[in-house]
Amino acid sequence: MTHQFTLDEAYAACRAIARREAKNFYYAFIALPLPRRNAICAIYAFMRQADDLADDESLPREERRIRLDLWLKDWRGVCEGGDSADPVFLAVHDATERFGIPLGLLDELVAGVTLDLKQAASDAPDTYATFADLYRYCYLVASVVGLVCIRIFGYRDPGAEKLAEETGIAFQLTNILRDVAEDAERNRVYLPLEDLAAHCISLDSLLHRASGTPPTADERALLKDIAQRAENFYRSGQALMPLIDRESRPALWVLVSIYHALLKRIERADYDVFSRRARVPMVEKLWILAMGWARMGWARISFR
Repeated sequence: MTHQFTLDEAYAACRAIARREAKNFYYAFIALPLPRRNAICAIYAFMRQADDLADDESLPREERRIRLDLWLKDWRGVCEGGDSADPVFLAVHDATERFGIPLGLLDELVAGVTLDLKQAASDAPDTYATFADLYRYCYLVASVVGLVCIRIFGYRDPGAEKLAEETGIAFQLTNILRDVAEDAERNRVYLPLEDLAAHCISLDSLLHRASGTPPTADERALLKDIAQRAENFYRSGQALMPLIDRESRPALWVLVSIYHALLKRIERADYDVFSRRARVPMVEKLWILAMGWARMGWARISFR
């Protein structure tokens, strides 16, 4: 007999997934009041399921597409009032109703994780021709998450939506910079081909460079340009802060601070993302979290 989860059990399952998998995100989640934290963890767990289905390289792309389609069909069945044995679906459905999250945003989120599956030939590298093409990818996999999150954080000024979109772009560009070497090993190059050409870098040289070798001068210049674009978008994260509900600001501050710290690590390493994967040390994350908790305490005092 299939176990039917209570709502509390469903949210607990999502919190467990976030605690185990979320890394940078989870430090921001725990700076939120519990109802908002539950909702954020549910959305994260939903994203994690979609990502895991899309990234299961033990299966051919067509099989992954089929499994994602079946998963999405089950999710839409829940949205139409059907039952599910998946606690994540139960929690996410409650969160969308509780915080007024448009279901279309979740559809866009799933569309983002399927982009890497649309390449017809499995041996052809995944690439993006222009920055505009890459922006669209970043929008679907990261900005949409931001647009969902601000519904949970709470906001009144519609200008928050564009700022959340651009903050998501900053985060995803940071991820792309950090993962250049790892993505190349998976036959993916997210750096726009037009930018490679502008810096006299061939696609083949990125895909087949010797493991662990430091970047060339041209590669450093390219990565610096991408980092500068990310820095510009991080300004939107700062502008977004005062537009969301006060009790949610510490969580956003923690999230922006950790991701920006990761970009700063890449910059301080002179853009060498090939010799060693950039990380924010645990002690720095805990310091940022402590500052976030202090901000949360101040926000709660200010409400009284």
